[in-house]
Amino acid sequence: MHFLFAPLLLLLAQAPDNVVIDKDVEYSAVGSSQTMDIVRPRAASNVPRPAVLLVHGGGFRAGSKEGYLSLATSLAERGYVAATVNYRLAPKYQFPAAVQDVKAAVRFLRANAAKYNIDANHIGALGGSAGGHLVLMLGLTAGVPEFEGTGPNRDQSSAVQCVVDDYGPTDFTQSYAKSVDAAEVLPLWLGGDLVHERPTHMRASPLNWVTPNAAPILAIHGTADTYVAYEQSLWIIERLIAAGVPAELETITGAGHGFKGADAKRADERAFAWFDKYLKPKR
Repeated sequence: MHFLFAPLLLLLAQAPDNVVIDKDVEYSAVGSSQTMDIVRPRAASNVPRPAVLLVHGGGFRAGSKEGYLSLATSLAERGYVAATVNYRLAPKYQFPAAVQDVKAAVRFLRANAAKYNIDANHIGALGGSAGGHLVLMLGLTAGVPEFEGTGPNRDQSSAVQCVVDDYGPTDFTQSYAKSVDAAEVLPLWLGGDLVHERPTHMRASPLNWVTPNAAPILAIHGTADTYVAYEQSLWIIERLIAAGVPAELETITGAGHGFKGADAKRADERAFAWFDKYLKPKR
């Protein structure tokens, strides 16, 4: 395992008959080509569908979009358009490259909403670990110029309408003491350790970007996580609630970093309910 461990890689041997997968769709070529897999319901619909961007973990230095293909398929079977993305990885590409990439991915979905039958006004995001951090930044930093980057579709908004964060870090200045490998991983992404790059650690921490304008955020975290401490989620949910933002913490007692079995099912069902609440049209 790694700090900010990616969800278990679940590859689909064959897509179910009720979904369509567009593989390796390029959404940005800044630095290097970045792609997404877009999974959609096969059934035709006259009404645009809400979308969910899925962002893998892996310590900002590993992982791939294929890790979320299974979840993307589950979302498509529930009526969503789900896009699972790659992004630039450390140490070659350091903060804020990955943040800029996931924002470019959201802009791509909006720019191509008609092609993929997406409701551009209802796009959510889910990520685990490093991906949890990145989707938090999506939900918290809409319109912040330094995080938009130079990628395509700059005429589109990178804002998302809700976020599900699975055990993502929220305050890097507090990560080292309670993580088994933060001291190894974080300097690769942030350009140095806390002593030498404290301002970057602070700028990269979602906790420091909370405002009343944040998207509704659900955090899901296990109390036995040794890679990203449980209180990292507690801190940001408390701050969001204090700012008047709809936010909830789903605590999974005894769970570690990367959910399995019943814990994984519970987390997924909680995420589906969150997206149904904030992305699907009210009936």
